[in-house]
Amino acid sequence: MVEEFKNEEQAILNSSDLEELADAFKRIVEIRDRKYGFPSKLYHNCFVGNEAVQALMEQGMATDEGDAVRIGNVMLESGVFHHVQRAHGFKNEYLFYRFASNEDHGTVPDSAQDGSFVKWADFLGSLTCSEARDGCLQSDIPEPDADLGNMEQDDLAQIGLYPLDQHNAQLLDNVHPKKWTDPEPKSSYNLVVIGAGAGGLVTSAGAAGVGAKVALIESHLLGGDCLNVGCVPSKALLRCAKAAAAVRDAARFGVKVEGKITIDFSHVMERMRRLRAQISPVDSAKRYSEQLGVDTFIGRGVFTGPNTIEVNGKTLTFAKAVVATGGTAAIPNIPGLALSPYLTNSTIFNLTERPGRLGVIGAGPIGLELAQAFQRLGSLVTVFSRSEKIMPKEDPEAVEIVKASMLKDGVTFAFHSTFKRVEGKAEGEPVKVVLDKDGSEVVHEFDALLIATGRKPSVSSMGLEKAGVEFDTRKGVIVNEKLQTTNDNIYAVGDVAGKYQFTHMADFMARLVIKNALFFGRDKVSDLLIPWATYTEPEVAHVGLYEKDLVERDIPFATFKREFSHVDRAIVDGETEGYVKIYVAKGKDNILGATIVGSHAGDMISEISVAMQSGMGLGSLASVIHPYPTTAEAIRQCGDAYNRERLTPAIKGVFYRLMALRR
Repeated sequence: MVEEFKNEEQAILNSSDLEELADAFKRIVEIRDRKYGFPSKLYHNCFVGNEAVQALMEQGMATDEGDAVRIGNVMLESGVFHHVQRAHGFKNEYLFYRFASNEDHGTVPDSAQDGSFVKWADFLGSLTCSEARDGCLQSDIPEPDADLGNMEQDDLAQIGLYPLDQHNAQLLDNVHPKKWTDPEPKSSYNLVVIGAGAGGLVTSAGAAGVGAKVALIESHLLGGDCLNVGCVPSKALLRCAKAAAAVRDAARFGVKVEGKITIDFSHVMERMRRLRAQISPVDSAKRYSEQLGVDTFIGRGVFTGPNTIEVNGKTLTFAKAVVATGGTAAIPNIPGLALSPYLTNSTIFNLTERPGRLGVIGAGPIGLELAQAFQRLGSLVTVFSRSEKIMPKEDPEAVEIVKASMLKDGVTFAFHSTFKRVEGKAEGEPVKVVLDKDGSEVVHEFDALLIATGRKPSVSSMGLEKAGVEFDTRKGVIVNEKLQTTNDNIYAVGDVAGKYQFTHMADFMARLVIKNALFFGRDKVSDLLIPWATYTEPEVAHVGLYEKDLVERDIPFATFKREFSHVDRAIVDGETEGYVKIYVAKGKDNILGATIVGSHAGDMISEISVAMQSGMGLGSLASVIHPYPTTAEAIRQCGDAYNRERLTPAIKGVFYRLMALRR
């Protein structure tokens, strides 16, 4: 259904016919050539933002500063005038603005005086937040577990791929070819990268693409966690689990499935291996070496000095280096666990038989995604949490929706779990998790146990001390805002150096390092805007600040929420659980953060991320035409709700006077 505006004032607000208002405004501001900066730069036919605000109030067109800024932005958004560099909205600041009618269309714009001048920044692009926003808005996430530094971690050298079928053989041929021959080292490199996960691959490819001599070192599998034991295989598994759930739920759509529903688990896992192998050529040693021009070494890289690395007996000398060794599963200090068979994200994708009973220790994204998937694929799953929470960083309302969905699927939660010990000596025998409950022992027995209690950065045995690089076994390599380590010529990216442990974060940390290390950039990692998603059903996606962050930082805000139960597409799809919730600055449309809970939340959050990155306000999102019917309409509807609230009495008065002039 197409929503119609409910009153005349709203229709007036959205009208583009503001000629009279623009003429009145133009008469009260001083328009002249102005200089700014050192050395000074001349801007033609401009007026100044804070002077215009003062004039609006003096002429009675605005009652206060807030109304004056809103009136100015109505005209700016309608194309009456713009910031001279198109970098700001209308603000009560010493900023230059120019009326569209005063543009000198016969000259080159101020921001591009010489079209033949090519800058490296034109190709790498802006990574950090738009100046049109009031600061960069990134939520804090919980610090690593206090015991993380003392935990053991997966040793990737001891973990292989199983079974060695044609798909895994194809994968290995690409990401760890058996007969690989290292190249002869160059006399020196612009950049040497240790680790070929997402961060290392993007750094290597990007640097080589702008002409740098680059060496890439990987001791295990190119592609890192994401390709081999993370994003790719897990999402392949989740898709099969979603199909199984859809079949079981088909009756509510009038689709009757006769007979018993069975899951061919071996086929599910074979499909995962096939698709993983199909994707792997993009991350292959051959592609990086032959197509991208990166000297690729397969072996363990160890720093031997502040500007040298040894791999397979060969010394590589570098001007700059990047540590991108990632992290592996952290193993909690539960008595008996080290002697018992258990799974981590590095080994669970080697399964060929479905465990009848699966225990999951850890209630974060990895644990919950896999718990729900295996439950839907036919296992009986129990999730253990030391607290009463799952997904501790997310909006509590979102968490309750996910929890309810998982309970409906049949997942069991064991909250406030105090682990006494784990028993189980051999593969194939049951594993027992023994809890301490009020002084008594409670025993849970499983066919397999998944450890999903966090990840530990990979910093050991790589000679960081000899390179003068400070590190911590809990937090990883210590870096500054530019991602420099304590050795100015060595940087670090990805899970080894950041608490935001996402593939896309490693990607953009790598892009930032290319700018900062090779092109004298000054981008700061704290200015990156980082969305994320947890791929449970429903999905939970977030960007910017949470409500608790806004309260803690004493930031005035307003909340706009649209339940999917009121969105036509969600209703007809039968997926009404969830919502879009957007926070804006009080009295403004600056988006401070957003959470989406729904079937396609991970896809939908990008629209809000784009708006925040570019400084586009929630009110402007209401003017973006969305295809009907789509669930993304919920975002536009939040914008409509904002616009209905922004029509203050002062602005109504301005428009009433405008209408009086036209009668």
